[in-house]
Amino acid sequence: MTYTLFDFLQLVGSLGIFIFGMKIFSEGLQKIAGHRLKGILSGMTRNRVTGVVTGFATTAITQSSTTTTVMAVSFVNAGLLTFVQSTGVIMGANIGTTITAWMVALFGFKFQITPIAVAVIGVFFAFLFSKNNRLRNIAEAMVGFGILFIGLEFIKGAVPDIRANPEMFAFLDAFTSYGYLSLLLFVFVGAILTLLTQSSSAATAITLVMLFEGWISFPIAAAMILGENIGTTVTANIAALVGNVHAKRAARFHFFFNIIGVIWMLLIIFPMLNLMDTVVQSFTSNPVSVMGDTQEARSNATLALSLFHTTFNVLNVVLLFAFVPYIIRFVEYIQPDRGDDDEFHLQYISTGVMASPGLSVAQAQKEIQQFASVVEKMHGSVHELLFDPSVNREKLLEKIHKYEQATDQLEVEISDYLVRISENTNLEHWMTERIRFMQTMINDMERIADIYYQISKLTERMSETKSSWPEVANHEMVEMMQTLGHAIDAMKLNVSKEPSQVILKDSIALENAVDKLRDKFRETHYERLEKGDYTPRAGVIFIDILNRLERIGDHVLNVNESASGRRLKAMRIDGLKTSN
Repeated sequence: MTYTLFDFLQLVGSLGIFIFGMKIFSEGLQKIAGHRLKGILSGMTRNRVTGVVTGFATTAITQSSTTTTVMAVSFVNAGLLTFVQSTGVIMGANIGTTITAWMVALFGFKFQITPIAVAVIGVFFAFLFSKNNRLRNIAEAMVGFGILFIGLEFIKGAVPDIRANPEMFAFLDAFTSYGYLSLLLFVFVGAILTLLTQSSSAATAITLVMLFEGWISFPIAAAMILGENIGTTVTANIAALVGNVHAKRAARFHFFFNIIGVIWMLLIIFPMLNLMDTVVQSFTSNPVSVMGDTQEARSNATLALSLFHTTFNVLNVVLLFAFVPYIIRFVEYIQPDRGDDDEFHLQYISTGVMASPGLSVAQAQKEIQQFASVVEKMHGSVHELLFDPSVNREKLLEKIHKYEQATDQLEVEISDYLVRISENTNLEHWMTERIRFMQTMINDMERIADIYYQISKLTERMSETKSSWPEVANHEMVEMMQTLGHAIDAMKLNVSKEPSQVILKDSIALENAVDKLRDKFRETHYERLEKGDYTPRAGVIFIDILNRLERIGDHVLNVNESASGRRLKAMRIDGLKTSN
């Protein structure tokens, strides 16, 4: 046997170049698409038909069905897509992934594209250093495209000649001579290959090379393709392990949809392979059967395998389309919603998947909405603590303390996620600004939570000293809390919007109303003190809470301005208050 360890290392290195080229190509395409990917995924999924088109288009852009399905799972996890909407995207991604097989089969085996690939790298390499982000992203995609096909050429050269290595031929032949059992075995091999490469496109390309070089027959290659359709579902399922129940359901749907497809295809695989053979012979210049062992037969077999891959995925969508609701019910049955999601930890970005900065920012925005909801709950709990004598004060104080701890945790985790997004060196300026504003939003909301917790401690001190306010003071504090509650409601709505949709007029008016109430009630407070309407201790707590509520109003306005992408006004307000 003439195949050495050094030859094997060359094969592994060639595979590495191919996968690296595919990665660079895919990432470049995603950066070119930018935030438009979010619009493609979330704006075209009104029903399953448009969802299939969306999944196909997104996979065509990203050149990776794994990326599309992980995106879909992440979007479901982030609440940007529903589980039902994601099913169409996942079906479309299965069809879209077949583009890579056609690209490799046509350009990698039918034409000498390597000289063109090298020329493409030569043309675009210089633009990798351009200051223009879009031009740099285009150059990255094209250089990745070139590296991809250079890697494919290296793989073809590094794969050993099966006829010159009789021992290797005998080893493979031992596993391919069991008829239908051999097909089942190589379905498993295809799934494992996809897991090892973490890319169904890379696994498909390797299968095409093995077929072209005569390592495996056409039926065995088809079985591997079916296995790769199963293997590609594993990455999304891994990503969903730490996601919410809806993300888990989307990943499970992908797995069962592909499993069902592989099962029915295995039942009719031999007639289907004969059909592919007939079609390819009819439309090629060399009408040679793909079942043969000549160079022309193997070249045609790569086209037939690509046709089989596409036909299988299209037919699987067509045949199972009407049964999707039943698959959904089955998935919901095996993955029930137990209502045990922890509201005090990341719910939407826990998968850690960063398919693109734009999608990651959208997920971070959903977490900030959750943060605002916790702040809203704190406001309601403090209101109860102040004005509802029937509540269990001890339990309510403990609840507020948990809310405050939750906001501390959310601030750290969201900030860490935003920093990870910022580490991407190719971020556009508007994206960098958006991330900075998000950082200030969570910082201000954490301060709001701290102040509410401080107020709860003041009410505890008031209860311990058996202090109380006169009725008029209670009414004033109720009015202050209600006005601030309206401001927090507006803040919660604004953080859910895109910056261009945030209108600050009402938020500024509410903050001004809080300021005016603070000024007005401060005057009446001193009048009450002079009249002896309440004890100095109760008066100190009243004015302390009043001032803290007014500071909350300032932070609420800061959050609103950050949500709108305009922070200068808030900085001036903070500066004035500091100087005073």
